[in-house]
Amino acid sequence: MSKPRVYYNSACPVCNAGIGAERRRMEACNVDAEWIDIHRDPARLQEIGASQEFVRERLHVVDDTGAVRVGAEAIGALWSQTPQMRPLAKLLRTPVIRALARSAYNVFAAGLYRWNRWRGRW
Repeated sequence: MSKPRVYYNSACPVCNAGIGAERRRMEACNVDAEWIDIHRDPARLQEIGASQEFVRERLHVVDDTGAVRVGAEAIGALWSQTPQMRPLAKLLRTPVIRALARSAYNVFAAGLYRWNRWRGRW
């Protein structure tokens, strides 16, 4: 197993704050992850075969098994790494909650993406 790789966009202040909080939580639990800022290093996107625009809109995580997780599933993959968030990660895997979380995440992410474009962040 390898450490998770997190592909995020630091140009979005909301995304950057969320990643900062998750990073601190994981570091406090001695969980090693690679944090890849696609705003500063877009060439790294080749590793997952995703466009920069798609990763700007949705968080991507390559979990410790090598699977690419996107959106709400990516958050669940990160949450599963720390003891305090594992119960929420497990809840996110239940069918009804997974569907609701995916829908809510996608709506929020699309709105946040449009807001960031309107603000001229990219």
